Amino acid sequence: MPSHPVRFQQVDVFSAVPFKGNPLAVIFDADSLSTDAMQDIARWTNLSETTFICKPTDPSADYFVRIFTPDSELPFAGHPTLGTAHALIESGYQPKQAGRLVQQCGVGLVEIEERAGGLRAFAAPPARMTPLAESEYGTLKALLGTDAIDLSRAAPSVVNNGPSWLVVGMASPAACLAVNPEPTSLLAFAKRIGATGFALHAPHPEDGPATLEVRCIVAEGQSSVYEDPVTGSANAGLAALLATCGCRPGARYTVRQGTALGRDGRVFVDYDDARGKTWIGGAAVTVVAGTIQLSS
Repeated sequence: MPSHPVRFQQVDVFSAVPFKGNPLAVIFDADSLSTDAMQDIARWTNLSETTFICKPTDPSADYFVRIFTPDSELPFAGHPTLGTAHALIESGYQPKQAGRLVQQCGVGLVEIEERAGGLRAFAAPPARMTPLAESEYGTLKALLGTDAIDLSRAAPSVVNNGPSWLVVGMASPAACLAVNPEPTSLLAFAKRIGATGFALHAPHPEDGPATLEVRCIVAEGQSSVYEDPVTGSANAGLAALLATCGCRPGARYTVRQGTALGRDGRVFVDYDDARGKTWIGGAAVTVVAGTIQLSS
């Protein structure tokens, strides 16, 4: 079968240091690929997400992106949004508006802005929030293997902004990092409540490495449970929940994520009240750049 080369990058997102963030595979010039072909490639890269850059259908967008896990397509995800923007700009693309990209994806249009120091941030898409029934709290504690769930800031809630995260407060970073759930039971619970995964968060002391410690445990498909190193959509959902509950930790705060995996991901959150937006941002660095061979 004939093949042709297409541009490819593997980007580490939410880190300026290679191998400390969340890796993303980016495929350029993907308009000719079928959905099945994209899924096959994403299954082969075996990363949490692989993105495919296509021509936009909306004239206000700079590009259209399709986002795949090894098992399925997502309408939106955070680290693929920032990683794709990084790869596109590094490839020499000139945005329609300097310092700003508009990404078209399954949830619609997502704005991405350049920030000082080579950082970028995306405007979090709208989120739907559904508090977890109090009758489920006992089951949740048993699944997470801890009594250190903190209900003082925000009640556990399923937050949907493309993916659906059950956002759960923990009493301390140590309690957050100690969680070691049983995969089979976690999968069944996630399916029952309609969650993609579990986003655990806990406040650091004022002199700590960040404002919050976050962990994201993904429960995907019928059999897959894994920890995501650094997660833009979950941090966007958490920011929305904290704002809704009136307990956001300042106009700007920072997150450390990936600690349990030996990573050092860093996310910043800006509540932009003047424009009515919440921005989720961080660094990105290219680790692999070249071409891959695709079937013609």
